[in-house]
Amino acid sequence: MGKSNSKNKDQKRKIKNVQKAALLKGVLDISRSGMGFVSVENIEEDILIRPDDFNKAMHGDTVRLKITEGKGKRQRGVITDVIKRKQTEFAGRIEVKPNFAFFITDSEKPMPDMFIPLSKIKNAIDGDKVIVKLISWEKGDKRPIAEVLAILTEEEENDIAMKEILLQSGFSLFFPSEALEVAARISDSISTEEIGKRKDVRDILTFTIDPIDAKDFDDALSFRILKNGNYEIGVHIADVSHFLDEGTELDKIAYEKATSVYLPDRVSPMLPEHISNQLCSLRPKEDKLTFSAIFQINANAEVQQFWLGKTIIHSNHRFTYEEVQEIIEAREGLYKNEIIELNQIAQQMRKKRMASGAINFSSQEVRFKLNEKGKPIGVMIKESKEAHQLIEEFMLLANKTVAEHLSKIKSNNKQIPIPYRIHDNPDNEKLVPFISFAKKFGHSFDTSSPYSIATSFNKMLQSVNGKPEQHVLEQLGIRTMSKAKYTSDNLGHYGLGFEHYCHFTSPIRRYPDVMVHRILQQVLSKSYSFDKKLEEKCKHCSERERSAMEAERAANKYKQVEYMQNFLGEDFEGIISGVSSFGFWVETIEHKCEGLVSITSLSEVDDFRHVISDYCLTGLRTGRTFRIGDKVWIKVVAANLGKRQMDYEWIITSGLRSEKNEHTKTKRKIK
Repeated sequence: MGKSNSKNKDQKRKIKNVQKAALLKGVLDISRSGMGFVSVENIEEDILIRPDDFNKAMHGDTVRLKITEGKGKRQRGVITDVIKRKQTEFAGRIEVKPNFAFFITDSEKPMPDMFIPLSKIKNAIDGDKVIVKLISWEKGDKRPIAEVLAILTEEEENDIAMKEILLQSGFSLFFPSEALEVAARISDSISTEEIGKRKDVRDILTFTIDPIDAKDFDDALSFRILKNGNYEIGVHIADVSHFLDEGTELDKIAYEKATSVYLPDRVSPMLPEHISNQLCSLRPKEDKLTFSAIFQINANAEVQQFWLGKTIIHSNHRFTYEEVQEIIEAREGLYKNEIIELNQIAQQMRKKRMASGAINFSSQEVRFKLNEKGKPIGVMIKESKEAHQLIEEFMLLANKTVAEHLSKIKSNNKQIPIPYRIHDNPDNEKLVPFISFAKKFGHSFDTSSPYSIATSFNKMLQSVNGKPEQHVLEQLGIRTMSKAKYTSDNLGHYGLGFEHYCHFTSPIRRYPDVMVHRILQQVLSKSYSFDKKLEEKCKHCSERERSAMEAERAANKYKQVEYMQNFLGEDFEGIISGVSSFGFWVETIEHKCEGLVSITSLSEVDDFRHVISDYCLTGLRTGRTFRIGDKVWIKVVAANLGKRQMDYEWIITSGLRSEKNEHTKTKRKIK
């Protein structure tokens, strides 16, 4: 026993000595206090970096570092160089002096002031709100050097807030001139030679179905009935890779962004609008170049055969989801027979997918109705209906089919790597307490296999539909799930119940889809070459996706706070959506806007303790509980736009309050 412990200690000492000598790679997180922490793969504790040892690194940068001290649990290090900047554009204020100017960022994180030569201030005057770009920070420079890109006016408060959210998430507001030049040189005409290389399906009925405000139509469906009675259904995807040559400045910025970002009042596109909204968008009554998956499907929604390749299409009509839903429900409208047939096949495929282990979490999307200045004047709840599911099922089919096809391809007796979209099994640490909690509502889980867990989830979701506990069990169930990501190591997609899955159907807004298109074309033309950096690219795209989601959440939260400012002092019914040791969050039923009820505001009622296993706060004297999913009444007491934070106060109701939902105060017109 003693020898074993001694060996383990020696091994740990050797690992620490190797780490101390080697240069490591990680991401710098600077706290509000100014101290830095770098997370490094395979090292449990973050490495502490003092401000003097940042070596020109800023918050969010990917850096190379060396460990200098390893006493106790917390290791310390110094940054040797910056590998990649998270952010190069910043919002803040400019100070203009007689011979030079300084830029002070608005970031909550400590940031160095930037020096701006007077030739680079773009007519900005002292005190102006500006957006700047970091030009350089050379070894001998005490401060980074920047240039002004744009001057912002105070009247554009909402616009400034959205831009700051994008910048803080590492998304550039402007396309570099070099990239725009590449885009401008791309011809929008289709040559006879190019048409000759493709399957021509322009004479087959084809249409798009998209949100009402969409401008980039990246997928279309074609439909016809064959002589053998089968349906031929084509899933046609904008052929972005045809226009986006690998290695160009345009391709580099698309890869750097890796995704479009969708905020409540704007889209920050992955590609310039000339490409995303015009050149590649599958607009009606126009010939368009596409990459397609064309299926023969029988009446039982079984795929009999498929074809993958490049095509040219001509969309006959552009539908919105609302229009298609009306046709499905009323069984009347343009191309009603084709849409009804497609919907029936999609619903059959959906039913089979659920039976095969896919998990049917329902989804609600909150959207804000905005006025001409971008201020929210109403809230709309969008639910997934059959029109949405129609498109979803055929996109899933195309993605799965492409992944399955590519998984069988070998080059030099090796399976070719592709950017799979994977979703691992549920996190066991989160799953165990959830199962215990669900049991209190009468739901049991079979945990003998991943499939049985998925089946148990679906049984529970079906059982709670329409019941008071539906919201809480759905939300907590989602939190047990792993995060989906891109990787060349295929683990399957647990949530969808697919063994092979990739992203093929949205190349206008996702770079991994462009990567898949390129690999598929190489395979079809028998000219495949291994990409040694594929896993690195997958990791980058996953990180950019997470940053985009954070930006979208921050922007939605900003709109929530901006909207609820209209109701300060008023009270609403809500549902407890989260619990922690410092209070609980409540989402209003009418607006779906979330705020915090601080535990200090409850101190007059009782002394509350957080019971993690029960997802609740419990009073030590009264036994009063606040549990996730409980309905409560709250008063809106504060709405801080700068911090994107809302504070609510719990209202004692004695249980006799009328359940009337006609809350007159909420019905008043917002000015």
